[in-house]
Amino acid sequence: MAKQETNINRAIRAREVRVVDDEGTQLGVLSLQEALSAADERGLDLVEVSPNAAPPVCRIMDYGKYKYQAQKRAAEARKKTVRVEIKEVKMRPKTEEHDFQYKLKNARRFLEGGNKVKVTIMFRGREVTHPEFGTRLLERVAEEVKDLGQVEMRGRMAGRFMTMVVAPLKK
Repeated sequence: MAKQETNINRAIRAREVRVVDDEGTQLGVLSLQEALSAADERGLDLVEVSPNAAPPVCRIMDYGKYKYQAQKRAAEARKKTVRVEIKEVKMRPKTEEHDFQYKLKNARRFLEGGNKVKVTIMFRGREVTHPEFGTRLLERVAEEVKDLGQVEMRGRMAGRFMTMVVAPLKK
C-alpha cells in the first residue's frame, strides 16, 4: 500500500497552523485545536497542504473527495501518455530481395504504428569479416523508410550483430 504523504486531522504535529477554509478564504494563524474545531464545525477534515511553510498551511476540505479527484487526475494523465515500443526486424547480410522487402514492409508497418524499429543484421561464421555488407543493408533500409522515420542510432557493431534504431517522424 502507498504511504500517506499528507497529514490530516490529528496526524498534524504543528502547534500553530495557517488555515484556509473550504471556500478559499484565509482564517489566519490558529492553534491546532482551534483549527480542528473549525473543521469539525463544517463536518470536514483539516488537511496539511504545505508542511514546510512556517507555520504549516492547512486547508479545511473533504479529504476523501480530494483523494478521489487526485486519483482521477493521475489516471487521466496516464491515459494521455504514449507508450513507444521498440519492435525488432532481424536480417542477415545475404538476405534475398523478397525477404528484404517482407522485412521492410514490417518495419514500415511498425513505424506507421508509432513504434521505434530496431534493425539487426546477424552475422554468422566468416560473414563478420565483411561488416560493410551489413552497413550497406542498413543504409538501404534507412533510405527506404526515410518518409516514415529518421535514424536515431546509426549502424553499430556489437559482437556478431550490427544494429540501427529508426524512430517514427513526429506528426
